[in-house]
Amino acid sequence: MVQGKTKGLTAKAGTARHAAKAAANTKKGKRAIAPKKPMLMKQAAMHKDLTAKINKSIEQQMVSAASSGPLTIMKNTAPQA
Repeated sequence: MVQGKTKGLTAKAGTARHAAKAAANTKKGKRAIAPKKPMLMKQAAMHKDLTAKINKSIEQQMVSAASSGPLTIMKNTAPQA
């Protein structure tokens, strides 16, 4: 058993600099807490489902509009300098 102080085993104090650096590098994206109440859970699921359906419909409309005619290469109409 060690008697007295042990040399070099003291814990380092945390610095405020590290906490500030970690807070500065926040992650991108939506931050939302998932609902816990049953009514809100049902509403969130419905919102997610409707959003998916709307996006799928828009994508299908874009595909049908793009594939209606023959594929062509668009020429650059900018004046040559």
